[in-house]
Amino acid sequence: MPLNIVLFEPEIPNNTGNIGRLALASGSKLHLVKPFGFELNDSRLKRAGLDYWKHLDVVIYDSIEDFFQINTDKDFAFFSSHGHKSHWKIPFQDDMFLIFGKESVGLPKSILEIYKANLYKIPLYSEHIRSLNLANAVSIVIYEGLRQL
Repeated sequence: MPLNIVLFEPEIPNNTGNIGRLALASGSKLHLVKPFGFELNDSRLKRAGLDYWKHLDVVIYDSIEDFFQINTDKDFAFFSSHGHKSHWKIPFQDDMFLIFGKESVGLPKSILEIYKANLYKIPLYSEHIRSLNLANAVSIVIYEGLRQL
């Protein structure tokens, strides 16, 4: 797997379905960290993921703590509008974990503090928006990572 997409506590099934389709298209693995804002059998998730979902390599964790306990020795990049480094500066590596927070509030503040050296943002060129849609943000980062690798 070239890259790992990690969603901490995703809330919107359509985003998760679209990101699942992106993971399959890009050869990435999808990691979903509970709690979710939806059920995995939600029709909106299935509609967005279409019939591709059954082919997806997905790992589900019961909590953020479980995720970190299982993946302690991995290379991480975290994404937040609070990041100070652009996603263009990420030193992408095979099997890297690209971590995104929930749609409403992003990553927990404790994570932002602990991993501030690995915190990135996607530049926004308008002061009229706070952030990008999660599925769009993941797409931008994944394809930049694939380009660099």
